[in-house]
Amino acid sequence: MMIQLQAVNFSLKANVSAFIKKRIEKLELYHDHIINVDVYLKVENTSEKENKMVEVRVHIPGEEFIVKKTCKSFQESIDLAAKASERLLIKFKEKNRVY
Repeated sequence: MMIQLQAVNFSLKANVSAFIKKRIEKLELYHDHIINVDVYLKVENTSEKENKMVEVRVHIPGEEFIVKKTCKSFQESIDLAAKASERLLIKFKEKNRVY
């Protein structure tokens, strides 16, 4: 599984990058055939405190899941996006299970 990080219009700190990779690698526990995961980090130009947006795209054979979350910090956003991705992968795996 390849993990690609892209920070739009800012530089990403090493500790945030390590946290994201560690959290995204846990998705392999829920589906064995993940091809790659693209993570896009953006800071929205608003006056609100919740302006850190994370978009996670999970590519598996024949399917792509996109999850977007906005929170006060990137760590919180990536955690919520990863949990949502886990639920989607479990649902997809159960739906396509052959009995």
